[in-house]
Amino acid sequence: MLRSPELPDCFYSCNPVLITPSSRTPQHSLYLSNLDDQNFLRFSIKYLYLFRKSVNIDCLKVALSRLLVYYYPLAGRLKKSPENDHKLEVECNGEGAVFAEGFMDLTADEFAEIFQKPNRTFRKLLYKVEAPSFLDIPPLVVQVTNLRRGGMVLCTAINHGLCDGVGTSQFLHAWAHLVTRPNSDLPITPSHFRHVLKPRNPAQVTFPHPTFTESKPDNPISRLDPNIYQYLQSQPLVPASITFNPSEILNLRRQCMPSLKCTAFEVLASHTWRCWVKALGLPSSNKVKLLFSVNIRKTLNYEIPQGFYGNAFVLGCAEATAQELVEDNLHGGVKLVQHAKSILTGEYVKSMIDHLEDKTLKTDLSCSLVISQWSKLGLEDLDFGEGKALQMGPLTSDIYCLFLPVIGDCDAIRVLVSMPESVVDKFEHYMTKFSSHDSERNGPDANGLDNVETNGF
Repeated sequence: MLRSPELPDCFYSCNPVLITPSSRTPQHSLYLSNLDDQNFLRFSIKYLYLFRKSVNIDCLKVALSRLLVYYYPLAGRLKKSPENDHKLEVECNGEGAVFAEGFMDLTADEFAEIFQKPNRTFRKLLYKVEAPSFLDIPPLVVQVTNLRRGGMVLCTAINHGLCDGVGTSQFLHAWAHLVTRPNSDLPITPSHFRHVLKPRNPAQVTFPHPTFTESKPDNPISRLDPNIYQYLQSQPLVPASITFNPSEILNLRRQCMPSLKCTAFEVLASHTWRCWVKALGLPSSNKVKLLFSVNIRKTLNYEIPQGFYGNAFVLGCAEATAQELVEDNLHGGVKLVQHAKSILTGEYVKSMIDHLEDKTLKTDLSCSLVISQWSKLGLEDLDFGEGKALQMGPLTSDIYCLFLPVIGDCDAIRVLVSMPESVVDKFEHYMTKFSSHDSERNGPDANGLDNVETNGF
């Protein structure tokens, strides 16, 4: 496999600065809900945007300073709760967001050619804050990198504990709004208070929640199946990037029709899950989960206000053995995804929030593919006044799978996930060569379980 080309070094003309709110903001400790305060979310969502034309740096800074008056928790700092050492909250103190300026000797067109598959050198485009721990890193870090001949790369790192993908999109569009209309009000005013998602007292865990497992060392469940997550973390990983245009997505959906109607997400999630399992060559009896993000703003719309700026998503959980997934046709996987979505009622979500009061719980990543959908958030429409982005995506690729928007085609989806170098070609082959004819074939030779080695399991 060809290695991704390295980016040249990034040069900084000045030290990063702290952008503080332009006027006084509330000074208090902000409660984080159980959906915010999960170990699974203790990282930053890192976006990368490529623009053909640069935006005036001073305009970006002034607009960001004004925006932080509304989004003031992003100018604060995370800390442990004095009442519970395992729980985090935000000290809203107006300390500021990190803003770095850089230059890279590359044109926008040259960068666009490199963009399709992220590599580790993309990290040069986001200033690394040296800090003793994750808690000491400011919730918002921004770097603007000007390119040769006027292009610009914008990278942002937004702490996931403060907001989800809907919130990050809301924030970025609000920033662009204030750059292009500096004297106007925000189209959506953020609401930061999470008390609508507080657990009940007493807690009422009325449903099973297979998304989670206990993190106690003597938990026997964690030893039943091989740990796929640990295996993947131990391997050299390379990004696999496959774009599905609307006709290819329709072809996948037709394999489920007319007996089963499904959405583009449901069929592509099922297809990606099956191909991931096939490529890894998992043992046939291995139970494998698919975890996927589901926005609950509509599920709980009688409680969650417009502009809610916190994590308002949960993970749906579908589960099957590797053999069931690979032997069954696409129809079976789609039904599992649909069932996992259907049980996420308001009462189920409240039960999950109560369940997360148990701080020994952790998201079960040991045998799971995690899919996060970025393709319906409007991220690709960001415009700071010099035109929409040429490209957008994550700063780096991970073992979590992203469904990304495709610039210029709102109905297309790019699937991005990192796989072991030894199986990435196989995964891309299964993803692109899948056909209804294959799905109807029966027997072990058709599904590959008898022909694929178990890669280290």
